[in-house]
Amino acid sequence: MKKKVTKAIFPVAGLGTRFLPATKSVPKEIMTLVDRPLVQYAIDEARAAGIEEFIFVTSRGKGALEDYFDVAPQLEEELRRKGKDQLLDILLSTNMDSGEIAYIRQHKALGLGHAIWCARRLIGDQPFAVMLPDDVIAAEKPCLQQMVEAYEQTGGCMVAAMEVPQDRVSAYGVLDISEDMGQMVKVKGMVEKPPADQAPSNLAVIGRYILTPDVFKHLENPQTGAGGEIQLTDAIDKEINGSGVYGYRFNGQRFDCGSKAGFLQATVAFGLARNELKGDLGAYLDELAISRKAAE
Repeated sequence: MKKKVTKAIFPVAGLGTRFLPATKSVPKEIMTLVDRPLVQYAIDEARAAGIEEFIFVTSRGKGALEDYFDVAPQLEEELRRKGKDQLLDILLSTNMDSGEIAYIRQHKALGLGHAIWCARRLIGDQPFAVMLPDDVIAAEKPCLQQMVEAYEQTGGCMVAAMEVPQDRVSAYGVLDISEDMGQMVKVKGMVEKPPADQAPSNLAVIGRYILTPDVFKHLENPQTGAGGEIQLTDAIDKEINGSGVYGYRFNGQRFDCGSKAGFLQATVAFGLARNELKGDLGAYLDELAISRKAAE
């Protein structure tokens, strides 16, 4: 019987330099997408998938991220006193119970693989999820929930995957496929950021993973990979002949909120999905489109 996936690692140690000067004092992960921090979207998705233990790999300067999940007694009392029950419910939904969340420091920025390795003692011998909060996915059924349900049939390691334009493959880890089963593919190789003319496919890995604890063995004495960093992709690749590796074509739209353009696109998309915002925002976008067309 396969063990359930109840733990998730959130690598949030990056400096967020693409969003300077905002990230000089505000961790990128708590920058707001409409009215919720990026990390809250990841937490909500994880909870929907049955995750019970949340492990954050952080670095110096991330205190505001830790405070975000703590209780705010003064604010809660103020909302109660003013009878703002709806806002109070929203606030309380962001709290994390004692023992539900843990923080591990990554002292040196050695790559995603190293960040995951830092959390090894809190994972033990269980399968676990990895979620990159930069990747925000709009989906009717949350992406990680889709993956957990598929994992129950396959076991092994699983990565979320999507087709990308051929001229963009060099920005991703790319799958070499041995068997295409539609929503699921069996993987025979993984290449981190290959040149476009050498990529084995255009099926790219994005920031959702379900991994076996065997991955940690490949991170014990790692060699640096693409970009001079310890790549998680390289460790997963070594499990192809072990527990097996699968790619999962998820249903949903992924936004790269690690880039300014992706963050703005997500803001528009998530804003239009909100009943209280779509009228005014949609009207403004229509006016903007008309103005741009008239100017051409």
